[in-house]
Amino acid sequence: MALCIDFHLLPEKLVPAIERLFELSAEKILSLEKNWKEACGAPVFTVNGHYTTRGWTDWTAGFRHGSALLQYDATGDRRFFDLGLNGTLQAMPTHISHIGVHDHGFNIVSTYGNLRRLILEGRAAGAEPLLHTCELALKISGAVQAARWTQRPDGGYIHSFNGPHSLFIDTLRSLRSLALAHHLGHVLFGEQDQRISLLGRLIDHGLTTAQYNVYYGEGRDIYDVPGRVAHEAIFNTVNGQFRCPNSQQGYSPFSTWTRGLAWAILGFAEQLEFLHACCGQDHVVTGENVTIADVLNRFLRAAIVTADYYISVCCADGIPMWDTGAPNLHKLGDYANRPADPFNEWEPVDSSAAAIAAQGLLRLGNHLRRLGRHSHARRYRQSALTMARTLFAEPYLATSHRHQGLILHSVYHRPNGWDRVARGQRVPNGESSMWGDYHARELALMVLRESRRESYLTFFCRPS
Repeated sequence: MALCIDFHLLPEKLVPAIERLFELSAEKILSLEKNWKEACGAPVFTVNGHYTTRGWTDWTAGFRHGSALLQYDATGDRRFFDLGLNGTLQAMPTHISHIGVHDHGFNIVSTYGNLRRLILEGRAAGAEPLLHTCELALKISGAVQAARWTQRPDGGYIHSFNGPHSLFIDTLRSLRSLALAHHLGHVLFGEQDQRISLLGRLIDHGLTTAQYNVYYGEGRDIYDVPGRVAHEAIFNTVNGQFRCPNSQQGYSPFSTWTRGLAWAILGFAEQLEFLHACCGQDHVVTGENVTIADVLNRFLRAAIVTADYYISVCCADGIPMWDTGAPNLHKLGDYANRPADPFNEWEPVDSSAAAIAAQGLLRLGNHLRRLGRHSHARRYRQSALTMARTLFAEPYLATSHRHQGLILHSVYHRPNGWDRVARGQRVPNGESSMWGDYHARELALMVLRESRRESYLTFFCRPS
């Protein structure tokens, strides 16, 4: 046993905590906008409670401006719509055609995608003329992301910024950019006017990820535990053969970096919703005559095995340690059957992984409920709500007005030592990240909309 699931917790019970979260969120967004120096690039994570940057890629820019749009969605405070709109139009155009990253689903869908959704929902008075601009941005972004492609004999994948040999688990959530572009009728043109299906590339990337980044307990290697996730899969770019698992931000290739695990749960769950809602199940999507129904089954298998693994390895309150194989976990004793302790002496927790995973579990539960699998659906939904209750309260909710972050105890890159260790502490804690804050807001908005009986939150704007 790990996560202690509250099977009686209702979305409505979380509304007071969510309202408090968005009250604090307003202060923190305004503080960041007032004090941030644009020449620094994108804010990434906090140091001593103030957002700083990290010269790697600007993959968090969309979370900054997208957070303001989520704030408006939740509260109706027009200041935040204007902040999100102006920030998107001023800062994000160069990201639309950025050929050097695998992060379009983070940057562009979080900004132009949220704007499009608010316009279509009739909640963006005065911004309706920008619908075409948003949709054009999303089309181009999806095509640019799909063009970052490594072909293999049986498919292919969008390669990471490490190069054409590298498939990151994170990129599953960037499939939203391909999904939206396809949904809007866009096609990628290649050499000699070759028409390349964005849906086809979405499917191929997802299937390659499900096969090589996710484990199913089938004896692939001696560390083949069902639901374990490799951050990175490495391929031979000459013949396309898989070579080995790897990890950039986790402890090892043979343990599981829990934020990568969270990306898997959310990425597969979100694509299940999209494919189920927007694609005919008999439609053939690859050269091997794979149908949408086949893809749904394989994505669902990956979503369920990773979700079950997360529930089994996180702490009792739903917060995970940063990696399942972190070298000092044995010094924490029976940590998985207790609430997480972010102030322990040996290994950091990662609240951002919990925020991402909780949304994935909620979406997976909702998808299974649509399929009539109610007992499984309830397990995942209640897991998500239990985790949300933890995240939306101390010690994870940042209640100090001096702290610009919203969700505390997030970890960025433990192996590189990028996370601040406070005086008197032995491991990182007490800091926030743009992705952790954004996904906590997105999770809170999902639960809030459900409690209000409002339309279901999807990136493709088709309520189910």
